[in-house]
Amino acid sequence: MPRSPRLEYPDALYHVTTRGVQRSAIYLDDTDRDSFLALVARTLTSGNARAFAFCLMGNHYHLVLQTGDANLSTLMRRINSAYGLAFNRRHARCGHVFEGRFHAVHVDRDAYLLEVCRYVDLNPVQAALCDSPAQWAWSSYGAHVGIARVPPWLATAGLHGALMGQEPRDAVEIDASRRRYASWVEEGREVRLWKRPLLDGRFLGDRAFVRRVEAHARE
Repeated sequence: MPRSPRLEYPDALYHVTTRGVQRSAIYLDDTDRDSFLALVARTLTSGNARAFAFCLMGNHYHLVLQTGDANLSTLMRRINSAYGLAFNRRHARCGHVFEGRFHAVHVDRDAYLLEVCRYVDLNPVQAALCDSPAQWAWSSYGAHVGIARVPPWLATAGLHGALMGQEPRDAVEIDASRRRYASWVEEGREVRLWKRPLLDGRFLGDRAFVRRVEAHARE
């Protein structure tokens, strides 16, 4: 698993995941999942951040986050700490819920935003939990293809803009963007994004991207 980044800067894009301790379940029912997403909503809204994709699995979760400020560590600490406390309180448990610190990868938005979002939305299919991402209620796929409500903290319009060349301006363009994303995801069933080596274990991009990240972090 890639290391968490130490370089944080405004408008950075990350793929973030956290696993349950000893790979144990972090959601026991839909109330837990609703609680987690409500916490993500509050944290991203107050922390000037947005998500391009998310997926809640049994013992881990995925987020594709863009931070408006250099505050990824702060946001993730708030989410994981608050959820862990709420989970233990609700289920009369004690001890750690998550296995250590979150893990994150810097993502080159221009080169890999669409691929990493597709990977996240296909996660339940790749894990053989469903046949189609549309069958998994706890991911961003439904919002991106128009079968679920788009929460304010989810950048569906931005994702569609990256896919189509510009953000959709009317209902016709929104519908076209939804269909194109559904096709894009379907085309990626056999793609194994993480088989490509990560530079320095934490960058999804080329050496020029790494240099840009390091330059931003020094500003």
